[in-house]
Amino acid sequence: MCGIAGIITHNARNYQSEIQRMTDAIAYRGPDSSHHEFYDNAALGHRRLSIIDLSENGKQPMFSSTKKECIVLNGEIYGYQAIKDQYSDYSYHGSSDTEVVLAMYQKKEKNLIHDLPGMFAFAIWDEEKQELFCARDRFGEKPFYYAVGKNGEFIFASEIKAILASGLIKPEIDKAQIAYYLKNGYIHPHKTIYKNIFNLKPAHTLVYKEGKIDIKPYWTIPTETSKLSMDESIEKFKYLLDNAIKKQMIADVPVGSFLSGGLDSSTIVAVASKYKENIKTLVYGYESGDLNEMPYAQAIADKYKTDHHILLDKKQKISETLQEVYSYMDEPLMDSSLLPTHLIFKEAAKDLKVILSGDVGDELFGGYTFYKYNINLSQKGFYPDYLSKMILLAGKFRDMGSERRIRAEYRDTIDYHQNKVRNYFTVSEIRQLGITEEIPGQEFSFKPTNTDFNDLMRIDLEKYVPANMLLKGDRTSMYNSVEVRIPFLDIDFAEFCIQMPWQYKVNSTEDKIILRKAYSKAWTEEIAVRKKNGFGASVKEWFKETELQDLSKELLENKESYIFNFLDFNEVQKKLNRHHQHWNLLILALWFQNNKNHLQ
Repeated sequence: MCGIAGIITHNARNYQSEIQRMTDAIAYRGPDSSHHEFYDNAALGHRRLSIIDLSENGKQPMFSSTKKECIVLNGEIYGYQAIKDQYSDYSYHGSSDTEVVLAMYQKKEKNLIHDLPGMFAFAIWDEEKQELFCARDRFGEKPFYYAVGKNGEFIFASEIKAILASGLIKPEIDKAQIAYYLKNGYIHPHKTIYKNIFNLKPAHTLVYKEGKIDIKPYWTIPTETSKLSMDESIEKFKYLLDNAIKKQMIADVPVGSFLSGGLDSSTIVAVASKYKENIKTLVYGYESGDLNEMPYAQAIADKYKTDHHILLDKKQKISETLQEVYSYMDEPLMDSSLLPTHLIFKEAAKDLKVILSGDVGDELFGGYTFYKYNINLSQKGFYPDYLSKMILLAGKFRDMGSERRIRAEYRDTIDYHQNKVRNYFTVSEIRQLGITEEIPGQEFSFKPTNTDFNDLMRIDLEKYVPANMLLKGDRTSMYNSVEVRIPFLDIDFAEFCIQMPWQYKVNSTEDKIILRKAYSKAWTEEIAVRKKNGFGASVKEWFKETELQDLSKELLENKESYIFNFLDFNEVQKKLNRHHQHWNLLILALWFQNNKNHLQ
């Protein structure tokens, strides 16, 4: 796991200070070493977090055996040893997974991408072709940003701050992305908050040659439905997950696992314990209330005899932690679990470089309550337009019930999922706040339907997962110099799960059906029957902290605060009595405060 950067331009050797500033800006992504390599028209930089092949043979930028190609790669190629055997005629200098990509490129060129598993963002400079070939993994685990500099330079990096550090671009705020953030709580998965800095889409390649950028998809999310029976599916589910976790346990440094006491992380630990005894596990614990995960995590830790560690939330440093997190976050993200995620990686970094995570299980197995609720609504039926208008009109005068109102307010399953679930401000509220730009929509790689409830999960895999969940995991882990691995996103396992009939995952009363059938015996009885808890905390409780109140007053009740260059001061004041909208606005205000120097 690392940080990459590059500048493609004429006389690239003259850009040594620019590429140095870029890699320095993301030094925490790779504290073990820093290297730069130059061709006449390409400058490549790398920060290394040593995980595989700790020797100098694993350092990057890495030249091919012919020196005609050079790669910078961020990520891990799982199962690379088996791939290496297929390219045994290549002259290898070390045992890193990065060198395997070079071997594949020499034989298959750009077509290598179809056979490349794992999480990755990479760039290969081909000196003979005078061409840069870049790619990002299928689900967006690893980031890749790019921009065109003031002198026409093509600039790329793992994080936006590295592009800004080059000094070659002055960023311009995209107000439409402010609107998108206010509605969803995160920036569009295919955009950035800046008009002139771009985000390479997951599952896409980018070729830069002679000043032209060519972007193409190389994979799309499966839309077929498996014909396997439930029993056959359970058998294949367990086989593929076992194989995924086994591959992701491979490292030349210690590997640990998060253990929240939920179904997903408990399953990861149960399987991982087959391959490593006394694996280190970590839980973020709340002292009281419904969010106390510690007893459930401890039960699994006892069952599998893990080396278990608890990070206890004392609830007295919210403001301090928030400001620490936004010292490195390049864009606003209102997810309250961002703070505990940062803290648990901070704790993990004391002893570990690699952590397994149970992320994305909900999107693959149907774990969210709103999936069940949406199925229930759909089975009852959304109202036609004429009836909806009558019900909504009647609702102004008497209570029609929240469920009937929702069935009247939204057209169908997809409309409800896109415009109700995880939405914080309505379009009219955003306009009242002063943003009149149209909220960007999203093009999916498939056409969502209202009959296949797998499409709800596919939407989340292409929208929420890369823009929120994976971004959160990458930034918090990398800031603390830890690599996070997500076994559920192993391409073979994930593709299989996506194609399972939705009835194997969720219905109006049950969730994670196949996971429960496959692994209930691996859990404790208490975990098997418990309800889902998120990893976030109560923002309402957080606002009771005096220091957080003071920060909010400084940023949201002060007309000189930079956020009011974009939002209406008086309208913002009206939203501060609703804690989720308050938190959304506070995050945005803090981000503006920390980044105003770039914008002035």
